[in-house]
Amino acid sequence: LAPGRPEQRSHDYVRHGTTSLFAALTFAAAGGAAAAPPADSADDIVVTARASGAPIWEVTDGERRLILVGALRGIPKDVAWSPAGLERAVRRADRVLYPIEPKVSVGDVFRLLFRSGKVTRLPKGQTAADYLPPELYGRLSRLLQDKGEEDWQQRSPVLLSFRLLTREAGFRGRGRDLADIVGDEAKRAKVPGRPVGSIRGKDVIDTLMAQPPRAYARCIAASVDAAEAGPEGFVARGRAWADRDIPALIANPLDRALGLCWPWADPAIGPRLKTTWTDAIRMALRQPGTTLAVAPVRLLAEPGGVLDTLASAGLSISGPAWRPDR
Repeated sequence: LAPGRPEQRSHDYVRHGTTSLFAALTFAAAGGAAAAPPADSADDIVVTARASGAPIWEVTDGERRLILVGALRGIPKDVAWSPAGLERAVRRADRVLYPIEPKVSVGDVFRLLFRSGKVTRLPKGQTAADYLPPELYGRLSRLLQDKGEEDWQQRSPVLLSFRLLTREAGFRGRGRDLADIVGDEAKRAKVPGRPVGSIRGKDVIDTLMAQPPRAYARCIAASVDAAEAGPEGFVARGRAWADRDIPALIANPLDRALGLCWPWADPAIGPRLKTTWTDAIRMALRQPGTTLAVAPVRLLAEPGGVLDTLASAGLSISGPAWRPDR
């Protein structure tokens, strides 16, 4: 919180909260939520990996091919990786599917500003102790009690999780995304592309305000785990991705927390994002030629994700191992 008069601190808090929420909306849409294609969408599928810092799987069904790029939001600057294989994959594609696009209007901005109190703070008279188990509340208190933020107990769990993941766990979501690299190469190679879908800011805001604080208890628990691990977890996450050590990436406390927090685990937004990706992948496998899709690596490789579904269908898969037992 900024120093100064109480009314100034309140204004800064609201401004910071609303800015964080719209940044999260962009983050949510950029990452999207991937889901597996139906088992009957392809008969003989072979998956191979291309040499690149980014994990890449190629799905082949006769003359039809789908290249899945495992994207990561927030790659540390000191983590070296080569985009050469990714750029080669783009040049082989006939079309590109980009992440879900946010549709935020001016009306959405004013709507969030006018109702920011309901989004950024708990209902009057409630604190974090009302929706968190005592043991978890104690761990959270130990993390924040010396930070000079006396009102953290009244913050909404969404903003509280952002606070833990960015300041304590060191997460930095800014920087150049894989979608930007793919887009630049696609432009040079004149490969057409489109987002897999879009999501309205109004829908996200409505869902955000409708969820009770207790629905975010798992998110706060995972965020506390990531915060206790410290900023080293952010760097380890990026290195695991660049090394294509997918089991280590999936097990990383920070990456796990990002998958369990808003909007990924939101009961209304999450299924919509997954359905959007499911439909896009199904259509891509029916199109001639090669389609390249930039999808979140966790939602490709997490338990029950795209790669698990392909394996359970009895399909042959080669490339970066995504489970310790493979």
